[in-house]
Amino acid sequence: MRRGRFRRTTGVGAICALVVLAATGLTGCGGGEDPDAGTNGVGKLSPDQIRTKTRTAAEAAPAVRLAGSVTAGGKTYKLDMQLKQDGGTGSVTAEGATFQLLRVGEELYLMADAGFWTGGEAGEEPDTAAAGKLDGKYVKVPAGDPSYEKFSGFTDKDMLLDSLLTLHGTLSTDGRHEQSGVRTIRITGDKGSGGTLDVSLEGTPYPLLLSRAGGAGTLIFSDWGKDFPLEEPAEDETVDYGKQLPTS
Repeated sequence: MRRGRFRRTTGVGAICALVVLAATGLTGCGGGEDPDAGTNGVGKLSPDQIRTKTRTAAEAAPAVRLAGSVTAGGKTYKLDMQLKQDGGTGSVTAEGATFQLLRVGEELYLMADAGFWTGGEAGEEPDTAAAGKLDGKYVKVPAGDPSYEKFSGFTDKDMLLDSLLTLHGTLSTDGRHEQSGVRTIRITGDKGSGGTLDVSLEGTPYPLLLSRAGGAGTLIFSDWGKDFPLEEPAEDETVDYGKQLPTS
C-alpha cells in the first residue's frame, strides 16, 4: 500500500513539473520563442542585406526627423531637422551659434540673432546696425552665395541621408536592442569601430539610431513618413539681402 501511494505521488509530481515547464516555455527539448516572431523579418538577413533594406526604406520615405550631432571638417554640428523631398526646416548649432534653416523648393532662408551676423572679417568693425536689422528675421540666402551650398545641404534629405547612413569596414550584426520602445537589430562596421546602426524590427525597417565611425557623432531618426508643413515665411518676417549675405 505504501509503495502504491509513493508511485501515485511521484506521478502527480512529474505531471506538475511538466505543466510548470510548459508554462515557462522550458520544455527541455531545446525549444523557445522565436526572436523574429512578430517582426518584419530583417533580423534573419545578412548584415549587407539589412543595410540595403534600410537604405532603400530611408530613400523611399517621404519625410524624416533627425536629431543629434555630426562632426565633419573639424567642426561639430548639433542638428534637429525635419526633412522631406522638397525641403526642410530646423535648427543647427555650430561653434556656439544656433541658427534656423528653412528651405522650400529652391528658396533657402536662414534666421539667427544679431550676434550671428556681427562676426565680420578679421580686423573689421562689426556692423551692429545691419546685424540688428537681421536679428530674428528670415534672411533669404542667394543661390550664388557661398553659404547657399553649405547651408542647403542640411535641408536636403537625400544628400544628408546618403552621406550619413554609412558604415565602414566589414559588416556584422550585434544582437537585438531597443530604441524609443521599438525593437531593433544592430549592424556594425568593423565590430563597431566603423560605426553602428540600429534598424527597426517593427514595420518598415527604417534606421533609428546611428553612431558614426570614429566618434563623429550620434543621430536619432524618427517620424519616418510623417508629413509636416513647409511654407515660405511671410514677407514681414523676411529680409532679402540681395546677391550676397553679409559676412558672418
